[in-house]
Amino acid sequence: MADISDGLETLRSVIGLREIASLIERTARWVSPETFKFLPLWYPEHARRGSFYKSNWSEPQMNKNRETGNSVHKAEGNRYANEALTLALGLRKKLRPNWSCCHIWGVDDARYQLSNVVVMDRRFFSCVGNMVLLPTPLKAFTDTMPDVKAMLRICARNLYGWQCDHEILTASNEALDGWTDWESYPESWPRKPHEKLPLGVAPLTPSIQASAEKRKAAIRRDLELAGEHYPRDEVRAALAYWKITL
Repeated sequence: MADISDGLETLRSVIGLREIASLIERTARWVSPETFKFLPLWYPEHARRGSFYKSNWSEPQMNKNRETGNSVHKAEGNRYANEALTLALGLRKKLRPNWSCCHIWGVDDARYQLSNVVVMDRRFFSCVGNMVLLPTPLKAFTDTMPDVKAMLRICARNLYGWQCDHEILTASNEALDGWTDWESYPESWPRKPHEKLPLGVAPLTPSIQASAEKRKAAIRRDLELAGEHYPRDEVRAALAYWKITL
């Protein structure tokens, strides 16, 4: 059998980082800074691997394995992060086929062997400053290429004036300050805070603002009325982190 090199190395031999970044620059959809400021966190009750409940947080929601007949507690994958990004962009999910929600800050693990404790944190899972919408094929670049991930983080922190401060990211965030490959960095992306808007920013519209207000009202209602499994303490802590008043 012929030897085969690392797939990323093979890819980089035929397409440069600047070309890859340009594809993302021209197709990505970003939440506006105004929307982020108005409501940075949309679903504080949810986080990756969190358990689902029905009957207004009163009963576990179970999944039954058709082969074994065993039932397990249904867990969050990316549903509510996806929903947050969709609403904050003023979209409807069924009208955005072949687009994927991409978390910008998370555990850097291209082999998917480590638990992503960043998005398991309610403060960051549905944070719209921690996500960008990409054509589904391009999401693989952000999942596996550290340079692409770094450029997205530089753009996001300059766009929103915020970067994820989860303790596991301390070293990687410090490394962003040493970025030098500005030739590959997209021209339309800001290099310093609030310098300019990248391509693909969805402005805050009355419809998006109404969706955000509806979310606030739902959180306020659930804190008061939801069932026993609603994570009230965790929700209040996440809201306090973002200084969100309901």
